[in-house]
Amino acid sequence: MALEDSLVQAKRLEFFFRNNKLKYKIFSSAEEALEHLEKQKPSLIISDIVMPGMDGYEFCTLVKSKQDCKSIPVILLTALQDSNDIIRGLQAGADNFITKPYEDKYLLSRIEHLSSNISGIEQEADSSDNTPITLKYRGETFSINSGRKQILDLLISVYDTAIQRNEELIEIKEALEISNKELTTANEDLDAFARTVSHDLKSPLSVIIGFTSAILDNPKSSVSEEEKEYINYIKSSANEMNQLIKDLLSFSQSARINLNKKKIDLSDIIKDIQQNILLRFPETNPMIEVKDRMSANADEIMMRVVIDNLLGNAVKYSSKTKNPRIEAGSKEYYGKKIYYIKDNGVRIRSLLCRQTIPAFCKITLRERVPRDRSRTLYSQKNN
Repeated sequence: MALEDSLVQAKRLEFFFRNNKLKYKIFSSAEEALEHLEKQKPSLIISDIVMPGMDGYEFCTLVKSKQDCKSIPVILLTALQDSNDIIRGLQAGADNFITKPYEDKYLLSRIEHLSSNISGIEQEADSSDNTPITLKYRGETFSINSGRKQILDLLISVYDTAIQRNEELIEIKEALEISNKELTTANEDLDAFARTVSHDLKSPLSVIIGFTSAILDNPKSSVSEEEKEYINYIKSSANEMNQLIKDLLSFSQSARINLNKKKIDLSDIIKDIQQNILLRFPETNPMIEVKDRMSANADEIMMRVVIDNLLGNAVKYSSKTKNPRIEAGSKEYYGKKIYYIKDNGVRIRSLLCRQTIPAFCKITLRERVPRDRSRTLYSQKNN
């Protein structure tokens, strides 16, 4: 007989019984199971612990209190997250614990063990020595009515489960170590790839930038104004690609850099980076407002990479509007200080540095697009 209120778990038990050719009846409540016990006695009972109304401990106690049912072995299904579960199982007179999730093979072995020792359970149930065993645990005194064989069987089943879980943890640990080695190798490959890409791409880009600059700076050049526009576009694109390569290299190294977190002035960093970015985009002159005295606990080098990326995007995309405007500020958001950089440029739905920020300094990155483009730079609880 089985007692299980979960439909999924009940179906699993039904499949288990059928697969092993065992006769069974499954009940969804303790009351139904107790009513059935008055009519027919099963050879073994499997009961879930957590159920609405009467739980598995109460049910087991009632079963063991009946003179004609005390020799029926009872297996309790439990998550076994607290050692008090064992004490309560002993008090209830349970014969075995099975921890969820369980393997069918293990459940079958427990059933076979109890079935082969049914005579010993009956002898102990008929014994005249019903003196409770007093047990002190965690400052509390418990009275255990279970027989000594029941206690031994239950403790062995708990120990067996602990050994099984320990073996699973060892397997998980070994698998995790293999995954860590594979991850380390992958990171090394990524680092090597990024350095190779950086070196191989920077060389031809330097040539492109150098020759385009030579043409544009040559006063004796015979190229037309229209051709100069094309050359300017080539130079600008080469500079953008050069910056992209730097960002790629910084990203590949970010996960392996030891962060030096300290209190830094974001306002000063933004103003400093702002000058360099405007030199990269000489064709635009946005109005940039930076809130003073914005400080955060973060790695300064990595934050410079973040700010350079966000502010560079803001300058680039706001340049396509008539009156480009960029704002760097902060605000409170659900108990956290949010630092942001926003502009009134073209709306976008993805950010180049969306994945790079968390690796730098556990930054919360969001994108808010109301009327203008806005990116969250840094989120720090209680500033």
